[in-house]
Amino acid sequence: MHASFLPAALMLAMAVPPAIAQESPTAAQRIADTELIPREALFGNPERASVMISPDGKYLSWIAPVDGVMNVWVAPVDDPSKARAVTNDTARGIRNHFWSYAPDTLLYLRDTGGDEDFHLYAVNLKTGKATDLTPFEKTTAQVVGLSHRQPGSVLVGMNDRDAQWHDLYRVDLATGERTLVEKNDDRIGQYLADDDFVVRYATRARDDGGRDVLRPDGKGGWAVHSSIPFEDALTTAPLGLTADGRTLYMLDSRDRDTAALYAVDVGSGQRKLVFEDRRADVGNMLAHPKTGEAQAAAVDYLREEWTPIDPAVKADLAKLQAIGPGEINVNARTLDDRTWIVTYSAAESPAVYYRYDRDSGQLTKLFAARPALEGKPLVPQWPVEITSRDGKTLVSYLTLPKSADPDGDGKADSAVPMVLLVHGGPWARDSYGYNGYAQWLANRGYAVLSVNFRGSTGFGKAFTNAGNGEWGAKMHDDLLDAVDWAVKQGVTKKDQVAIMGGSYGGYATLAGLTFTPDAFACGVDIVGPSNLNTLLSTVPPYWASFYEQLARRMGDPRTEAGKQWLTERSPLTRADKISKPLLIGQGANDPRVKQAESDQIVQAMQKNDIPVTYVLFPDEGHGFARPENSKAFNAVAEGFLSQCLGGRAEPIDSFAGSSISVPAGAGGVPGLADAMKSHTPAVRK
Repeated sequence: MHASFLPAALMLAMAVPPAIAQESPTAAQRIADTELIPREALFGNPERASVMISPDGKYLSWIAPVDGVMNVWVAPVDDPSKARAVTNDTARGIRNHFWSYAPDTLLYLRDTGGDEDFHLYAVNLKTGKATDLTPFEKTTAQVVGLSHRQPGSVLVGMNDRDAQWHDLYRVDLATGERTLVEKNDDRIGQYLADDDFVVRYATRARDDGGRDVLRPDGKGGWAVHSSIPFEDALTTAPLGLTADGRTLYMLDSRDRDTAALYAVDVGSGQRKLVFEDRRADVGNMLAHPKTGEAQAAAVDYLREEWTPIDPAVKADLAKLQAIGPGEINVNARTLDDRTWIVTYSAAESPAVYYRYDRDSGQLTKLFAARPALEGKPLVPQWPVEITSRDGKTLVSYLTLPKSADPDGDGKADSAVPMVLLVHGGPWARDSYGYNGYAQWLANRGYAVLSVNFRGSTGFGKAFTNAGNGEWGAKMHDDLLDAVDWAVKQGVTKKDQVAIMGGSYGGYATLAGLTFTPDAFACGVDIVGPSNLNTLLSTVPPYWASFYEQLARRMGDPRTEAGKQWLTERSPLTRADKISKPLLIGQGANDPRVKQAESDQIVQAMQKNDIPVTYVLFPDEGHGFARPENSKAFNAVAEGFLSQCLGGRAEPIDSFAGSSISVPAGAGGVPGLADAMKSHTPAVRK
């Protein structure tokens, strides 16, 4: 199947002799003059990522490959060339590290094969010793607190005693010895401690889907400090305490729509509005590293905008924002607040890391995350506001290939095939910035549209709550409305749109091909649920504090009405309606969307003799973390989309180092069956 513009050809045939009439060029032909960016440059390991600085300012640290696997590297702050790897992971790699306040000690998290049972490790740079601080099976560590006043220990939640609830421990960084702080017999979802590691607040979910903010009652129990209604539960939460313990910062949407930043006097309970924006929720806060006092707040409507609260950082933010037209983020600050590590990025520019010396005002470029992309034909991303059929504003992001927008003004000069790229969650959002998937698809000749449909977060509680009960209904209508907008804007044509996404985006893909089987030319589902009843019956046990939210926002499987709703909104129920090509990718160890979710719909399609290509990774979880696996799946997806939409594809060469298996439909993608014949899976956990 290729992307020919038949209506135009038929119109020309009325006025031109048939021998002269020609098909319009395919997406691949249109983009042929633009350099093809290799998948390796887009989806291979970044050269460096997650750059940090130790609180004492002695060390820089970052994540970088060792023999192709991401590990933690450390260097003297004034000589990055002397970097050395301080971890030796050989499996899926380490992606989350941070510094403790103990001298020469950093921390990192690691799970096994994508199972999300994250263990917390401490590394002593002097001895090289790594200590597992949470050495228990089937346990997910939650880091609750680090403090410069308590440099030798860390507060960690562990669910080794009860899989549903985390007890709170103080853990010695040198020895790993743990001391119980709070035994969680009260269904506590979150603990909040001060800088002396005294628990000052906690939260607990209610049966009505709301949440209570609690304080110790002085008798070994808890007293309700304030109540958060169900409608505000995704937009209201405590953020943290100042070092003196006198002020609690909260994001709060109660008695308003968008979440604002408030300062709560711990003694009197009086609230003071710190920052608000009527367009969108406050999404981030910059706090002083020693005092914990709020200094700036960020709001992301079309793009993220930082506003200083403390005059002391106004000039600093202005200096950083002058780096370029993209966006900045402060990764880390030394305890004396003299040195910052800053990230700058834009849609056309992957992350670049800087060291900022506040005393001199000097910005020093440290590293680019993906230098292989420098000078490559990356394209802009355009924030757009789309109106839904019932009048809601859908903040969306449009990426156009150079073939459709040669003058770079964000307006399509010609219609090209489009991929509707749907975010996960669904209680999350798309934002402006560098997106490897959008750049990849645009480079292959496709327009890419990402839509913040109702239920997405960040735009106020009314918009989020408008998604309640709307899986496969109005949430899906928003996606269809966005496609209609793109067609009317000349971005694409109605029969040349693919739908693609992960997690909820995978569900949206399956819903698109089952509920509206003629709306999309094909679909790519990555770890998407097909059966909402089985999805909710297999959520991880430690999601217990969020379960009432799921039941109220989706459907309650504990009731007959809820089970019926979940059945009706499950793509599996309508699997026989699928008539367009479908590609499914799944991690075998996914704790959120179990492998059975993909197995079920593949089996239903096979039973009905409906073709499907199913790609499975035995060492992955909820998404594909190993670059060998990410590149392998995207090679398959690229070939799949080229057949469906006519874009260009870098051939499938081999799957070296990947664990990829193809239980079904290898013959449905060019080159896939041949590549699998010579492939030996490399499984790493």
